[in-house]
Amino acid sequence: MSETVNTFEAQQQGRPTGPLVHGYEVIIGFETHAQLSTQSKIFSRASTAFGAEANTQACAVDLALPGTLPVMNKGAVERAIQFGLAIGSHIAPRSIFARKNYFYPDLPKGYQISQFEIPVVQGGAVEFFLETGKGADLVREKKTVRLVRAHLEEDAGKSLHEDFIGQSGIDLNRAGTPLLEIVTEPDMRSSAEAVAYAKELHKIVTWIGICDGNMQEGSFRCDANVSVRKPGQPLGTRREIKNLNSFKFMQQAIDYEVRWQIEQIEDGHEIQQATVLFNPDTGETRAMRTKEDAADYRYFPDPDLPPLCISEQWVQEVRGQMAELPRNMAARFQADYGLSEYDATQLTQSLALATYFEAAAKASGQAKLASNWITGELARRLNGQDLPVEQSPVAAQTLAQLVTRIADSTISNSAAKQVFDALWDGAMEVDAVIEAKGLKQMNDTGALEAIVDEVIAANAKNVAEFKAGNEKALNGLVGQIMKASKGKANPQQVNDLLRAKLAG
Repeated sequence: MSETVNTFEAQQQGRPTGPLVHGYEVIIGFETHAQLSTQSKIFSRASTAFGAEANTQACAVDLALPGTLPVMNKGAVERAIQFGLAIGSHIAPRSIFARKNYFYPDLPKGYQISQFEIPVVQGGAVEFFLETGKGADLVREKKTVRLVRAHLEEDAGKSLHEDFIGQSGIDLNRAGTPLLEIVTEPDMRSSAEAVAYAKELHKIVTWIGICDGNMQEGSFRCDANVSVRKPGQPLGTRREIKNLNSFKFMQQAIDYEVRWQIEQIEDGHEIQQATVLFNPDTGETRAMRTKEDAADYRYFPDPDLPPLCISEQWVQEVRGQMAELPRNMAARFQADYGLSEYDATQLTQSLALATYFEAAAKASGQAKLASNWITGELARRLNGQDLPVEQSPVAAQTLAQLVTRIADSTISNSAAKQVFDALWDGAMEVDAVIEAKGLKQMNDTGALEAIVDEVIAANAKNVAEFKAGNEKALNGLVGQIMKASKGKANPQQVNDLLRAKLAG
């Protein structure tokens, strides 16, 4: 619940601009609240389990009742250290907790314990690929979003407006739940770039296990600070879109806010700094309150909490316990399997996907072909049925068998898709499907040569056009041969044999 830093214009020099919207440049910064995966709260032993009956998991410490004192949760600190190491940040050896004062019914203390002047995680960056365009116009651009900080804080409770006639209820179960608030520089220039950043950040925190990433339950929620300006002008006044818990709604909300701000400016109105909410039903944002600045919160060091001191030894112990990071695994996939940077990045979108790929690549010995099938046909099927790779009907070892049969020319790529269909529908053995469907490629050179001779003799026009320099005429001949062989001929073998005979 801090403010995204509006960096000075000097810091923006050299930053790339994005596509202009009606002549305006879009400036976006993010604040993301990642609920840390501890079993107890950040300053008490109360449970953080989701879904309990209202107000059954808020203890005296969470409510700051007289005589209680907060005690730091070591597990929350270790998760903050893990995040800092994952994104190349500086881990502050000494950081301070502060009281952030504001008054809402779901904040029982009247203040929130957070970090202000000295956060535990400082700097760092998140890198990702942004795809624009489709087909031949597809462009993949590597992007970097700089982080200002990530700091520890406690969550507030929750106001309940449903099932109450003209009133609101308060559930304090969430009060005191540990959060890591991750704040970026205003480096993003489009809603698509913002969503790509949010997805990459979500991947990182779930990969290293510090957050379950459940957006529906509020474990990972984003606030987008959006402003617009004419190119070369100072940064515009920002409005903060709160609590975006869906990538789809995130893009819709930012796009609407950008259009709204441009219309306001073009109509001669000034943008007022404000906190806004997005309504998915109407597709619009609406102002919730005037946006506060840091001075409004009257930060001061929390007198009940000593400074948080993190030794280098502790940092190294945490580093030693961490699993291989996605960026390191992607680099290893490039080195060990000869994959492109883009393919390696796609295959490390989740630890489960990376594990699936590596199992298929090792079993088949065909890493590139396995990569193509995983990022292509398998991904298409999983996305179409909204399934995680862990629930794929086609196991990694089974895909490896399929890839092996393509590589050794037992089946063609088109036949492989028929086999994959059967595997997806429950078939277990690749070779059994190939036999049952009669999909083996024709390996009898003599039989294939006879078909080629017949097609050449029956298609004198195509032959003449090819010999006259029309390369496309060859495709017609190849198609006829594949049809005559019932799709069993090896396309490359057909092409080579056909060219040799026509050249002769």
